[in-house]
Formats: sequence, structure tokens, C-alpha cells
Amino acid sequence: MRDPFGGFARVREEGPMVRASFPGEVKQMWLVTRYEDVKTVLGDTRFVNNPASVPGMRVDNIREQLIAARGIDKELATYIIDSILDVDGPDHIRLRRLVSREFTARRVMDLRPRMAEITGSLLDRLDRETDLIENFAYPLPITVICELVGVPEEDRPAWRDQGRAMMTLVPGGVNEPLRRMVELSRDLIERRRAEPGGDLLSALIRTHDEDGDRLSDIELITMLITLVLAGHETTAHLIGNGTLALLTHPDQLDLVKKDPGLWPRAVHELMRWCGPVHGTRTRYAAEDVEIDGQTIKKGEGVIAILVSANLDPRRFGDPERLDLTREQDSRREMHVGFGHGLHYCLGAALARNEAEIAFNALFSRFPDLALAGEPERQYMPMSWRLASLPVRLS
Repeated sequence: MRDPFGGFARVREEGPMVRASFPGEVKQMWLVTRYEDVKTVLGDTRFVNNPASVPGMRVDNIREQLIAARGIDKELATYIIDSILDVDGPDHIRLRRLVSREFTARRVMDLRPRMAEITGSLLDRLDRETDLIENFAYPLPITVICELVGVPEEDRPAWRDQGRAMMTLVPGGVNEPLRRMVELSRDLIERRRAEPGGDLLSALIRTHDEDGDRLSDIELITMLITLVLAGHETTAHLIGNGTLALLTHPDQLDLVKKDPGLWPRAVHELMRWCGPVHGTRTRYAAEDVEIDGQTIKKGEGVIAILVSANLDPRRFGDPERLDLTREQDSRREMHVGFGHGLHYCLGAALARNEAEIAFNALFSRFPDLALAGEPERQYMPMSWRLASLPVRLS
């Protein structure tokens, strides 16, 4: 967790895949670390997210074991392991279709003026010395996703606080914030049912009430929690990590100051170089699969290590160097920071656009922005996040 870049680099060079386990009574799984192998696992439908999708055999759910090891109550676990992120096949397609229209590139482009307005308002309120994580990187994406989903302004601090409280390794520490988020969801669903609007949640409630087979009670709550959490946590840390990277690489920052047209490419490079998500959920081989000469047997678990793939010298020249002019393939993303294949990040376009607007506005408004102290990192498995980023404005 303290040096995932160097640590996974060593693992990557040991072999195409290695066996590993998390602390606790958890069955070993494969770590896939090389770029081409990671893309293969993410794009191959023979790998499934739900172990129950492996035909003809009983496969232990590694995520269930991890949740049990973390002391999460069984009645709450379903809201973590039965989301759109964990289902396969027709169920995944069904759930994704219910929300995907709100996250298309065209829809996100329509949201850009509002995102810019929110960004400007947040910058207006910053003190001369401030914690950028607390006062900018978090408020921007949670405001955007809450407006999109339909969480009213007065409820947003509670959602933000409970979401952050869930990011803990303390045994049992997730239970209270998760239980509170379920309560917040039920309350909001009832209010939106009584007073529907033009937001995504109101549309999901109509779908649920008209056809429960398309969206169950638990799926509706889980979808709301997933959208709000996934819609702001990772984007907040892309903004935080990216800002720190730019402040510590002034030559690269000068490039985008001189040519703001580079920001879209810069966001891709920052996602590759210091993206917030370092590994996928566990996937399972639905049949024997051979990758790079190694057979992954039916039912075995696999985690794709995104941070390792994004720094693989087999794919990227001088991969440890931050290069905001790094050439991008106009037809597809070169990095795998947002994943790949059927479970490619639903909110990728939203996150990219939020980051572009945030970085451009921040460094345009405060061209002499500088660190005002030592950033504090919060160490979590398979993620890269800052607890604080003290800065001084120009």
C-alpha cells in the first residue's frame, strides 16, 4: 500500500501472473500485472464477477470472505457485493441500461457548463491557505453526481460524511456508515416517489414501480449508493493526485498553462500515472483459461492490477515518467485506469470532464498555486488517495 508502483513492478517482472492472498482467511488468487494480460482478463467474458456465474461448481466468493474478515454485518453485505459492479451477463446489461443514458459522452458534454459553474463557485470560496482535498477535490464531484442523481443539497453533507467514513480498515468500522447510507437511501426514495423530478433517481423509481422485475427494492437502494459513492470518491482522488503530480512536476504544468488544449490528453496521462484505482474486483474463471502460458483453472479468482499495467514498459516507453504530451490513440484509451471491456467504468466520461474543468480552472485562477505543507496520504488496499493536500493560493 505504501509503494504500489515499485511493489507491483517487482511482482510484474517475476512472471506474467503470481499467486497472492489478502490478510485473513482468504483463499489465494491470481494477480495479473502485465498490460496485455490485464486487458485480456478484463475483456474476456470467460472471466465473471460473480462466482455463482461459474457453471457446474460451488465457488467461494472471495469478496464475501473479505467482507466477513472486515466485520461487516451480513444484512448489510448485500449492498456491497450485489451491485452493478458485481453482476454478470443479462443482469449486468439490465442494470447498466437503466442508467447508462445519463453518462454518455453527449450527455456529459451538456453538463460541462454546470460543472464549470460549480467549479468556479468552489474556487471563489477557497481561503488563501486551504486543504484542497477537503475544500475542492471532494465538493466538486459530489455536487455534480448528487445533482445528476437527485440528492438534495441539504442531504449532501451526510452522504459525503458517510461515504468517507466507509473508507476504513478498522474491523466493523463500515457497518455504521453503510447502515446510515441505506437509511438515507430509503428516506430519499420515499421523498422522490412523493415528489418526482427530472433526475436519475426519479426515473429509477418509476422503473421500479412500473416493473419490479427490471429493478428490485434492494437493487434500487444499491444502485443509489453505488452511483453516489463511485460518482465522487474516485474522481475526488484523481483531482487530488493529479494536482499533487502537477505541483511536483513544474515542467509539465508549464506545458498545460501555455496550451490549455492539452488538458484532455493531460487527464489521460494523470489517470495512467497516478490514477486512484489500482486493482479490480476479484474475477473468476468460468472455465479453464490459458494466459501467457499459464492456465487459470475454472473457479479460480483473478485480480487485474491496473497500476502495474499502466506502468508496464512492454506497453509504455519510459512509463515512470509523467509526460502530458504522451501520444494517445484517438480511437481508444491507451491506459486501463478506467478498466476495459463490459465493466468499463460507467462514469469515465463524467470523471474525465470534471477533472479537465477542475485542473484548468484551478491553475488558471491560481497560476502560482504551491504546496503549503506535507500532503498526507491515506493508505487503502488497491487505491491511491490523499487524506489532505495543503496548498497556498496565489
